[in-house]
Amino acid sequence: MTPPGSLAALPNLGPASARMLAAAGIRDAAALADCGAVDAWIAVRRSGLPASLNLLWALEGALSGRDWRLVAREDRLRLLTELEARGVVP
Repeated sequence: MTPPGSLAALPNLGPASARMLAAAGIRDAAALADCGAVDAWIAVRRSGLPASLNLLWALEGALSGRDWRLVAREDRLRLLTELEARGVVP
């Protein structure tokens, strides 16, 4: 059974995503919610791990309760614009 509040309890996030987030200092669902998808994705990249845009879509989906493919279709431009505003090139 997955403990409530764990990253694995969120949709779209599997063990590999949870390990990447933990390496970036994000160890539970509350920390991810505090950080937000874009900043969490940036933190994973800054930790030296390869963060694909699929991870960004998955993080946003985990926080909003939506499938990552829906996020990729509906929120792609907004998320990429947020990355650009932070000076990050995916």
